[in-house]
Amino acid sequence: MSTFTDDTHIKDLFKQAMLELLTERREDFYDLFSEALEDMLMVSAIREGENSKTVSKAEVLRALGGTG
Repeated sequence: MSTFTDDTHIKDLFKQAMLELLTERREDFYDLFSEALEDMLMVSAIREGENSKTVSKAEVLRALGGTG
C-alpha cells in the first residue's frame, strides 16, 4: 500500500469519525463552539476597550439604568 493511499484512508476514517461525533454528541460540540465564540468576542471587546476613553463608575451605572 502506498503512502498516498494510507493518507487518503486515514483522512476518510478521520472524516467518518468526526461526522459520527458531530451526529452523536451534537450538544457537546454546540457548547464547545459556543464557549469558544464567547471567548473570542470577549477578547475583541477587551481590545476595543483598551483603545477607548475611560469612564467613571457613575457613568456606567447611569448607562445601565442605575442611579450612579
